[in-house]
Amino acid sequence: MSIIESVKNTAFTVAVNTVLNYLEKEPETNIPKAMNLIDKALPDGWYESQRAAFRKAIAEKGNWYELILKAYQLDTGVRKTLFQNFIINSALKGGAVQEEMRKKENCNIPWAVLLDPTSACNLHCTGCWAAEYGHKLNLSLETIDSIIRQGKDLGVYMYIYTGGEPMVRKKDLITLCERHPDCAFLSFTNGTLIDEAFCKEMLRVKNFVPAISLEGFEQANDGRRGNGVFEKVMQAMNLLREYKLPFGISTCYTSANYADISSEQFFDMMIDMGAMFVWFFHYMPVGNEAVPALLPTPEQRKIVYERIRAFRNTKPIFSMDFQNDAEYVGGCIAGGRNYLHINAAGDVEPCVFIHYSNVNIHDCSLLDALKSPLFMAYHDGQPFNKNMLRPCPMLENPQILRDMVKRTGAKSTDLQSPESVDHLCDKCEPYARNWQPTADDLWSASRKGVYMIVTGVIVAGIALYAVWAVRKIHRDRKNGSCCGGGCSGCVGKEYCNK
Repeated sequence: MSIIESVKNTAFTVAVNTVLNYLEKEPETNIPKAMNLIDKALPDGWYESQRAAFRKAIAEKGNWYELILKAYQLDTGVRKTLFQNFIINSALKGGAVQEEMRKKENCNIPWAVLLDPTSACNLHCTGCWAAEYGHKLNLSLETIDSIIRQGKDLGVYMYIYTGGEPMVRKKDLITLCERHPDCAFLSFTNGTLIDEAFCKEMLRVKNFVPAISLEGFEQANDGRRGNGVFEKVMQAMNLLREYKLPFGISTCYTSANYADISSEQFFDMMIDMGAMFVWFFHYMPVGNEAVPALLPTPEQRKIVYERIRAFRNTKPIFSMDFQNDAEYVGGCIAGGRNYLHINAAGDVEPCVFIHYSNVNIHDCSLLDALKSPLFMAYHDGQPFNKNMLRPCPMLENPQILRDMVKRTGAKSTDLQSPESVDHLCDKCEPYARNWQPTADDLWSASRKGVYMIVTGVIVAGIALYAVWAVRKIHRDRKNGSCCGGGCSGCVGKEYCNK
């Protein structure tokens, strides 16, 4: 990282810290004044787009402003800790170290590490990719602690638990929060094991956030997860809200539930329950027991794409669709580019949905894993498609994953029922062919919108310059200082009398 970039990062960190402390006093009164503090602290041109986005949200007092205010209804200690760990440590300080390490090591360095504390789960959901690992695997507490320590050396302060059901290891999860108070921990969970005692522990450590899996309303949810699960999830969210703890929702959309999870009613239910964010995942046909019929049709995926983007502009909840929002992150984020996944056996995988690997964390360092053949194939090949609505090397570009796995000699990490890359990619080929025309149309329309905005700005600029030029000529003529139009291409000839 250059000296200038280091100074910029430090200055921005100080400015953000100042603003966060200022907002704690009277958030609703001080939020409109916050950007003035940032503007005074930073020179013109520094982080201009980020500053403009916050300024716009504050000025409009719309759904994003409401979401900011919701954050100030959380427990004060939890909010301040998460702001420090997520914004300062992970995004700013950590981001600078990550960038430096990428250049130094010439490989991907992730923003977040996803890992499975256990493969055990108290549910057996239809189509769950995690179930393919079996239910008897665990990463030891010391192994997870080592992964986190290695990650922090690379600038990684964000750790996300998958599974299995991570809450099976409640005690160890809290211990890791205690050992690493400078990190932010998020856990995907079915929510059924969140009780009052755990809420009190979350309140004590302050750096743990659950993302509760929800597949729609009661019928759709329990149809995939089991009878009574929806009611238990509602109870868990009620507890979290009562304790003023932050939480979000994780939902997988399929051909069966796409209408429910993208409906306004579903968004309003999540907001009413107190969720701060919702992450949408496209169903992936991973594993020999996967159900390809659950893959959304092109028409269904388009509906999800359009509805989520519409509600993102109106609803006070942060929503991210990991399959349809690749344009905001430059394509596929796996392979360590933004994240990687370590399963409960220790296999270091490029993605939670790509169960192939060359290395195991018990036999190598985190950095060595990022330089392994499959990870370097990701590093060298990303982005996998210029159309950001076709980002995945498996789902939308299966020929790429097929080639990478075979070329690097990566092995299946599914210990129960190993799936060949040909079997996996053969399931994706029809989907990729069917989705491409719709994806191309949507991407073209999206780019046309951007082109029109850019063109509009340019035309407006030219028009403003023309008005200024004509007025200047009139003014010069009146003052007797007109040149007489002697210059080649002069636009002032017809206005001059000299």
